[in-house]
Amino acid sequence: MYFSLISPAPGRERDAVHARALGPYEEHQWLWQFFPRQPEANRDFLFRHREIEGASCYYLVSERRPTSPQAAWHVKTRDYAPELDSGSCLRFDLRANPIVTSKRDGKARRDDVVMAEKKRLLQERGLKTWSEWQGADKPQLYDLVDRTCRRWLIRRAETHGFLVDEDALRVDGYLTHSERRHLPRTRQLRFSTVDFSGVLTVTDPDRFRSALTTGIGPAKAFGCGLLLVRRC
Repeated sequence: MYFSLISPAPGRERDAVHARALGPYEEHQWLWQFFPRQPEANRDFLFRHREIEGASCYYLVSERRPTSPQAAWHVKTRDYAPELDSGSCLRFDLRANPIVTSKRDGKARRDDVVMAEKKRLLQERGLKTWSEWQGADKPQLYDLVDRTCRRWLIRRAETHGFLVDEDALRVDGYLTHSERRHLPRTRQLRFSTVDFSGVLTVTDPDRFRSALTTGIGPAKAFGCGLLLVRRC
């Protein structure tokens, strides 16, 4: 596995901006060009877009070594084989797509955890829309996001071989994304993202290494799931 940072080449920042694709679907397709062409190849990389000193950069974890097809973009790569023991303390940063799966009309449906909780609370009160709820017991959006997303991550942590320090956990940047996608057919692409940061303790090194290389949660093609870590 490889860990890479893709960033604008020094002095070519403006060219890099013009070369970069915008939008979650186009961004994913744009990153494919950093890997050798292989017919029928499946996506074998995770990525996270971040702004570093005002410039758009990408962290990648991939099975293949990326190379830059454009002079405007620089790729810095190293081997990625984390050596971790049970009890290792790490600071982490994660952008995820928290969802809950339920069955409706005999089919599995994915719902944003925040929207699912809103629907549940409205049903309990016999209301149809969030704006109808005028009572003093109506939760603030930030509190609703924090509670539902925090619960989502803590539940998945055990499956992925780590424990989250709940006191140090931050839940920020809840956003909903909407984009019209034309391939393979025109439809509306909708998903949400949340940024988590904090401290974790490794409980199962093998499962945790798998989480580092395969990601956490869905929407990995749209920049979600990559767990960035560093030693405490």
